[in-house]
Amino acid sequence: EVQLVESGGGLVQAGGSLRLSCAASGFTFEDYTIGWFRQAPGKEREGVSSISRGDDGTYYRDCVKGRFTISRDNAKNTMYLQMNSRKPEATAVYYCAATAYDSVSLADIDYDSWGQGTQVTVSS
Repeated sequence: EVQLVESGGGLVQAGGSLRLSCAASGFTFEDYTIGWFRQAPGKEREGVSSISRGDDGTYYRDCVKGRFTISRDNAKNTMYLQMNSRKPEATAVYYCAATAYDSVSLADIDYDSWGQGTQVTVSS
């Protein structure tokens, strides 16, 4: 059974940093492209960042470029999202997702496995 479990969410002050983790099991993690998404209250889910299965390509939403860093540790079957300089509008539930596609993507339709999400709240 494919499982993705996020952790690391919580309350952070604006300008602060937070690192999210996503532990994967039930599939060959290194063969999957992975991504982070978020859904703010009253808004649609949006892609934040993606990293290819070969770990040779990353992609970021424009508004997080330079502040967020996605990474993966295939030996630990875990992916990460380091978020720096957080802004209040970044308050959302953050989800990790996996896809067998061989290229990065911020389109949620491209992903077929999802975690349950972790809440991140940025206070002003």
